[in-house]
Amino acid sequence: MIVDERMISYLHSLERKNSEILEKIEEEALASYVPIIRKEMQSFLKVLLLIKKPVRILEVGTAVGFSAILMSEYMPENGHITTIEKYEKRIPIARENFRRAGKENCITLMEGDALELMKELSGPYDLIFMDAAKGQYINYMPEAIRLLSEEGVLVSDNVLQDGDIIESRFAVERRNRTIHSRMREYLYELKHDERLETAIIPLGDGVAVSRKL
Repeated sequence: MIVDERMISYLHSLERKNSEILEKIEEEALASYVPIIRKEMQSFLKVLLLIKKPVRILEVGTAVGFSAILMSEYMPENGHITTIEKYEKRIPIARENFRRAGKENCITLMEGDALELMKELSGPYDLIFMDAAKGQYINYMPEAIRLLSEEGVLVSDNVLQDGDIIESRFAVERRNRTIHSRMREYLYELKHDERLETAIIPLGDGVAVSRKL
């Protein structure tokens, strides 16, 4: 837990409901133990999209399509989202959710390995939302920077690993040590790459927001 649980509960109590289809998809996802972006991250994305007004969005990690649909509701009317998912069992669920939400025309789902597919894309994208395998963020980073437009924004979710990121690698469970070290490397690179200006915010499970200079 990064932020006090009572504070999170209070902030959640202030939230307005999402659209009916998003509320239904969130309910189904939670019942199936499918991770989706947290309430505070949902609010953050909504405001960021309304400020940035990105026309072209790339999402790395579709899951069941919840965040893509949420972003589609807050992007400009002429906006388009390209989203990438590798996990075969979730792909048909995401496609069905896009159909249910009436978003098939503004969301394109690409199936397969994110890094390989990113290499095939030409961009530029006004906003890239990174919410895939955390141990792969460092590998996605060069392609993400290449694909960003000038002044484009990279949003990386779940970067603080429930607070474990500040621990020594030896204090982290052995099975999580590779992800732990790769995420620390990723955050260092985000903060020190001269092409980016990055803020790391203890919101949800941690979010890094980077602007391409």
